[in-house]
Amino acid sequence: MRKTIISLVAALATLVPVCGLAEDAPAAADKGAAATDQHVTQADLQADAPTDYTVVKGDTLWGISARFLKDPWKWPQIWQMNRDEIKNPHWIYPGDTIHLDRSGTYPRLTLDGAGVGPEAAASRVVKLEPRVRIESLSTAVPSIPGSAIGPFLTQPLVVEENGLDDAPRIVATQEGRVAVSAGETAYADRIGTDAGVNWQVFRPGVALHDPETNEVLGFEAKYLGDARVRRFGNPTTLQILKSTEEISPGDRLVPARESTFPNYVPHAPDKLIRGEIMSVEGGVAEIGQYQIVTINRGIRDGLEVGDVLASYHRGAVLGGNGHDTSDFFDAGNWFKGAEITPAYIVPPVEVEDPAHAKAGATLHGAIKLPDERNGLLFVFRVFNKMSYAMVMKATQPIYIGDVVRTP
Repeated sequence: MRKTIISLVAALATLVPVCGLAEDAPAAADKGAAATDQHVTQADLQADAPTDYTVVKGDTLWGISARFLKDPWKWPQIWQMNRDEIKNPHWIYPGDTIHLDRSGTYPRLTLDGAGVGPEAAASRVVKLEPRVRIESLSTAVPSIPGSAIGPFLTQPLVVEENGLDDAPRIVATQEGRVAVSAGETAYADRIGTDAGVNWQVFRPGVALHDPETNEVLGFEAKYLGDARVRRFGNPTTLQILKSTEEISPGDRLVPARESTFPNYVPHAPDKLIRGEIMSVEGGVAEIGQYQIVTINRGIRDGLEVGDVLASYHRGAVLGGNGHDTSDFFDAGNWFKGAEITPAYIVPPVEVEDPAHAKAGATLHGAIKLPDERNGLLFVFRVFNKMSYAMVMKATQPIYIGDVVRTP
């Protein structure tokens, strides 16, 4: 039976929770500045932008913004949102009507056509005109599609070096077996009665290196499954609820975390970000829409959940005869630090160290073609030194090694 509830617009917790194992870094400090230092103009609107749009089940903030704007990350500007509203956008529900107001100097969106912004709309719903909804509060429109990112909200785990050393450990398995799987029993140490009953099982993984500097960005622990306490003690008895691989003595346990979907409005970073795609889920050669990638930038670089980055494929290096010589010259290393610039030809110069070649220099007549934009990424999980992002738009194939930057 559906429950009839009065919908009060609530501010939800941010995606990145606190973790005792330094798993997700703390949320970036709120800069306190308005996110709308520029205005949306008529030129920013889609040619067929509707005057009114009624939200339906299955909509996302990204999808709705793309109906009105050529650049979905300008969503906060057309709503005239501040930083707090960017982090708490769940004031839009299925059945709500969004109105495009073109009457002022700059176009803007209002909720339910009442001529009020998000903050006033929230106040109106709570204090002046409460409405009966036959839906759960959890049905608020999410930022991006949740089905593809679900597993990445709780797994994998990125930790500092030796970050799992103090975590509870599986010390034995049912009947001394080499490994156990779903439905079987395992035994663990260092789990107190106040530590909770739901756990995830991880195995220390390989180091993640920055492809540009070779710095260790963290260690990606491998998720193995879920376990639940059957009986506390020394050792504690666990039942394996789910296993993606066999679980063995020595594997580590981390308290299970709740899957919370991103609730930030899509927006451009507050500062210039430039990084690189490090990997893609599944190890495919070409990356397309809704696939998950890792990038070598994180909270320390000013990145946060909800940031939108544009991706660019590195331009090839051509020899003096116009042939692509990228493989021969290893141009990816020569021009890795180059900014996105038009192609040009200048007189050949001698460069003693190819790694320090700059845009504008040629090596024995070679030139670098411009980097070409091929997609948009939405950052949905942020660690201190790296992040996970979903490809929201791919105009051309995206590859590992492609540049990502503030759009």
